[in-house]
Amino acid sequence: MLYTPSAFQEPDVRALHAFMKQHSFSTVISHDAESHVSHVPLLLVPDRGAKGTLRGHVARANPHWRDFDGERPLLCIFHGPHAYISPSWYQTRPAVPTWNYAVVHAVGRPRLLDTPALSALIDATLAEYEPGLDAPGGPTHLPEHTRAQLLEHIVGFELEIDELVGKFKLGQNRSSEDQAGVREGLLRQGGDAHAMLELMAARARPPHKP
Repeated sequence: MLYTPSAFQEPDVRALHAFMKQHSFSTVISHDAESHVSHVPLLLVPDRGAKGTLRGHVARANPHWRDFDGERPLLCIFHGPHAYISPSWYQTRPAVPTWNYAVVHAVGRPRLLDTPALSALIDATLAEYEPGLDAPGGPTHLPEHTRAQLLEHIVGFELEIDELVGKFKLGQNRSSEDQAGVREGLLRQGGDAHAMLELMAARARPPHKP
């Protein structure tokens, strides 16, 4: 499903779940007679199924939901930080430029949710991203009839994860000296470079030996 050399594999489902929760805005892709791609936040239910279950919704006007028939597979890609890696940061020479990044791929066969389950999903989504936003009496609370009308314009789905693969290409195949040089190089950069540096620090391991 995803080319993943052994140095970059992450077999720990709990670690993959934590990554998916942190980077929950996913690219979802299905393919039949034609390909469909959507970008949506997905909620993870980690204890439903051996590898967890994902839940989300799309606009009813988006034809992608017609692929969610419980038969056709859906690929969900969770993107983490990424950064250019200069060969000038390595002690080992010669060397070439590369890119460090982290992604998780999940595959399952999505099925549609009924209206009560969709309503519960919206509540769970609000609770995840902004608790209290739709609190009764609050300025953003929706009357029930308005909420019911809006629910008609979206389609909810869920899929139990059949395949789950994580690729964390963080320079594990380089020597300790090269890894230290990369950390120093990233520290001088900005934006995603610092996010990559944090991920590398959190997942620091001895250099991989094939």
